[in-house]
Amino acid sequence: MAYENLLITIENKTAVVTLNRPKALNALNELTLLELQGAFIDLAKDDEVQVIIITGSGEKAFVAGADIAAMRSLDALEARRFAKLGHQVMQNIEGCLKPVIAAVNGFALGGGCELALGCDMRIVSENARFGQPEVNLGVIPGFGGTQRLARLVGKGRALELILTGEMIDAAEAYRIGLANKVVAADQLLETAKAMAATIINKGPCAVQLAKQAVRNGLEMDLDRANQYESELFGLCFATADQKEGMQAFLEKRPANFTGA
Repeated sequence: MAYENLLITIENKTAVVTLNRPKALNALNELTLLELQGAFIDLAKDDEVQVIIITGSGEKAFVAGADIAAMRSLDALEARRFAKLGHQVMQNIEGCLKPVIAAVNGFALGGGCELALGCDMRIVSENARFGQPEVNLGVIPGFGGTQRLARLVGKGRALELILTGEMIDAAEAYRIGLANKVVAADQLLETAKAMAATIINKGPCAVQLAKQAVRNGLEMDLDRANQYESELFGLCFATADQKEGMQAFLEKRPANFTGA
């Protein structure tokens, strides 16, 4: 499928989705959101893809936010519809069974921060900047920022970022747990691809079930979450990957996983 605002490459079982609106600092307008939604539906079904990386084109921005020029004239009903579209896209990304890595190469502000939050992990360049500056515009985060940020870094840190609208740098993002790793800008994509390669070498069924266990378990109380984990653990033993992985361990050889 051809996209106007996305570039997609697939190599070594890894899809790289690049937001490609450099003149607008990759801001999220309606078309870009719809293209992201369609891309993730397609990539989720693509058997050649096991890990997905999201990044931005250019050196300045991952995604500088939602497109303010397109939003400023919306009425309340139109704004609600736009927010619901953004939520659907972030839910598609977060709910994708395949691991999704954000390679944050600059500004990740507003909707850009929310896009990064929808990913499973965030590898960031040293020049990355995060923020939820919506209050500066008289609005609040609308693509899940008030919810995912608090779940990731805690209520107090999330409220500080959301209520002040201030940006933080890569080092601070790492310190509070928003970033998994900080690397030099010229090593960002290769680091993300290396992490993808590490994941791809693991049992595909186990990787998908582990993601489900963490994501869904966080929404349960601890007793229910532990029971859920037990069910998924048992399900692993219905796969060929489990048999191959344990046999390979006993035979002291690399496992040949098939995802079955």
